[in-house]
Amino acid sequence: MLAGMLHPADGRTGIVVVTGGVQTRVGSHRGFVDLGDWLARAGHPVLRFDRRGLGDSDGRDPGFRDSRADTAAAVAALRAACPHLERVIGWGLCDGAAALALNAADVPGLGGLILANPWTRDDDGGGDVDLPQRAAISARYRQRLADPRAWARLLRGGIDFRKLAAGLARLIRPEPPSSLANGMAAGLARFAGPVLVLIAERDNTALAFEAAWGGRAFDAARGTGRTVLRRVPDAGHSFARPPEFEAMVGICLDWLNGSSGRT
Repeated sequence: MLAGMLHPADGRTGIVVVTGGVQTRVGSHRGFVDLGDWLARAGHPVLRFDRRGLGDSDGRDPGFRDSRADTAAAVAALRAACPHLERVIGWGLCDGAAALALNAADVPGLGGLILANPWTRDDDGGGDVDLPQRAAISARYRQRLADPRAWARLLRGGIDFRKLAAGLARLIRPEPPSSLANGMAAGLARFAGPVLVLIAERDNTALAFEAAWGGRAFDAARGTGRTVLRRVPDAGHSFARPPEFEAMVGICLDWLNGSSGRT
């Protein structure tokens, strides 16, 4: 038995929130609770649930990569609870987003995806990356090159050249390919519904996905034209602060109500 919480509403587009890692349906900083409340007030019924072996659900946790059956059960439960629904969208953060990208094409009744800061590393640590990946380092240097204060610090000797050299070395050194990213790319290429990807501008995980999205592995997924990327300014990984959370939800609602979110 899987435990879940329904946020009822009368709209015809419902949302299933898919967790990753060892996270429960509450989410970081009660973020999934707030997400369900906001979306339901806008007319979208929301189901949050605990994957097997987590929170209040029975069984042994299969891990986010193998959570397809749990997601399918949640989609079926939401449709049963809200028979007026015309479509169901999967919403996931980090490795919850990765789980949806991997498995959505094989989940019956799932008509679209919202993927927030998808996780692409082969280790299953989840969350923000402690050691910035090449994409994050590159973005940081682009920002500094455009900042006159950074040049002034350099001229005054206020820059640690050892750290600068280490960062540049990481930019030059190729990163090993990610089998998870390859699997996500294949899954998104097979998925027939529209996809919204949310990129938090202050999140290393999101920047790493954005870099991977532009690579050859995602050529087929990009070629479908069904996926759009939207940046959330000044936002961190879990959209914990009210301004970034509200901006994120606003982008989701615009997409859900617009042509790009229709099947």
